[in-house]
Amino acid sequence: MVRVFDQRHRRRYLMVVVIVAALVGLDSCIFAHETHAHCSARAVMENYAKLKPAAPRPVELATTSTPVWRTISLGTTPSTLALRNALDAANCGVGDLAEQILARPAFTIRRAPMEVDLVPLSGLELGFPAKPVPLTAIYERARKLGFELAPAEIGPQLRLQYADQPIGEFLHIAMEPIRTWNGEPVIFVVANGGAGLILIGQQVEAETEVPATSRFVFVHRRDIAEAGPSEAVPR
Repeated sequence: MVRVFDQRHRRRYLMVVVIVAALVGLDSCIFAHETHAHCSARAVMENYAKLKPAAPRPVELATTSTPVWRTISLGTTPSTLALRNALDAANCGVGDLAEQILARPAFTIRRAPMEVDLVPLSGLELGFPAKPVPLTAIYERARKLGFELAPAEIGPQLRLQYADQPIGEFLHIAMEPIRTWNGEPVIFVVANGGAGLILIGQQVEAETEVPATSRFVFVHRRDIAEAGPSEAVPR
């Protein structure tokens, strides 16, 4: 059966995100030092002037000259455990599915620091009509345009390094899914539900369809070519 991210699913999705993020924000007031709380609800509201709700963007078809959206660093921690601890220290909310795939052996990080250039693209920007699009088709079209799938590490690293994410924005990481302990294939979603900055997981299948407006974060091919593939490091 084809899976469709319909509007009702998205409303439930937003509700769960807000509840989880609110709880994380409450924890931050009790346990965390404010200078390390850039993901917390308090930090989001204090920076509200900068973190305005995401406005609709004009649709421009992606090309090889599509400008870089953001550059982030990978390989900044010595282990995956240290990366998870960094999320905790920043009071970034982490959903259950995201927590599971962060702990899986298939999740690896860079052994040495490197920078990657990112670009978020929607189905509309890739030239698809305004209706649900197969996820596999989005990946294939982006690759043909010269973009690459993102290493899984980009999910938590983008969450840590994207403190000015607009309220209401949900960015799916265009990555190969990692299976949870129950075998569910999951990708990361970097989100701001309005009550804190969070990293959650989205279950996807081979037949999954997504709204043409959903945005997926890809990597420019030149960064992957220069840096080589990810390497496993101690967990």
